[in-house]
Amino acid sequence: MDSVTQFALGAAIGEATLGRKAGYRAALWGGLCATLPDLDSFIPFADAVASFTYHRSASHSLLVLPLLVPLLVWMIRKAHPGIAGFRKQWYLLVFLALETHPLLDAFTVYGTQLFWPLSEYPVSGSTVFIVDPAYTLPLLIGVMAALCLSRQKNTGHRLNYAGIVLSSCYLAWTVGAKIHVEYRAREALQRQNIEYSRLMSTPAPFNTIVWRVIAMQEHGYVDGFYSFRERQDTIKFTHYSSDRSLLTGIETHWPVRRLQWFTHGFFKVSADQGAIFMTDLRMGLEPNYIFRFKVAEISNPHPVPVTSVLMPEFTGGPGLARMTD
Repeated sequence: MDSVTQFALGAAIGEATLGRKAGYRAALWGGLCATLPDLDSFIPFADAVASFTYHRSASHSLLVLPLLVPLLVWMIRKAHPGIAGFRKQWYLLVFLALETHPLLDAFTVYGTQLFWPLSEYPVSGSTVFIVDPAYTLPLLIGVMAALCLSRQKNTGHRLNYAGIVLSSCYLAWTVGAKIHVEYRAREALQRQNIEYSRLMSTPAPFNTIVWRVIAMQEHGYVDGFYSFRERQDTIKFTHYSSDRSLLTGIETHWPVRRLQWFTHGFFKVSADQGAIFMTDLRMGLEPNYIFRFKVAEISNPHPVPVTSVLMPEFTGGPGLARMTD
């Protein structure tokens, strides 16, 4: 999720955990701790594919992040000796702020390696877009209420809890919505006699009312949309080509193998101006995708692998700023 949402969730957790005793400092530290995992965006990697796929790995591991808790709590208690006595509460606050970050990220389409180093599997629930006001606003309103209203009556504190409950209920809705969308998608594919090897659904930008469905095929993929606003009897699919034969001879090239794994197979292969590109189909809409990588140059008799280079189809996409060449 975006940094504003992560900060809002951490601040809400901070207020709920220690707000009545530490005041605004609980929300502040909760928000700061919740954004720490995304600092891995500033770590330099060897190439674009490494930057793309190593983000949300060790820094987002449910097993690694708890190791930071004692250090962060020590820093906070040193900075605020007047409220250092609430040691257990600070431990709980920091732990929850750190751990909920990767858990929330796992609801998005981008892979999150929750159990690194035991497993590098990129968990991707794909039930919420990386920026969704319907999830973020209840958290922001609850935190602002807690900070602005009188603490004597605990009204703001209760509203903060309400914001957490509402946002959590919204996440539950997204899971149910995804199950429904994929059920309808399979029905539509069967009705239209469309053969496919794997299916994925993901919400359209900024909402969970309109969903995009992708079904992979041997020589490409089909793409369609489902909307809860419309009473659709079926989903209209459009076919797009993907020439995976272009990867013949470079199957063992690290960026090729890494992208196949990280995208869970939802990628397309294309040739353009003497080069071979792999595009992540999960992020973007036809014909514009956020992440497109040059993995080889066309040559006889076999393509020549190159160090992966990020080639965005358009500028300004979510997360694009941190994925520079």
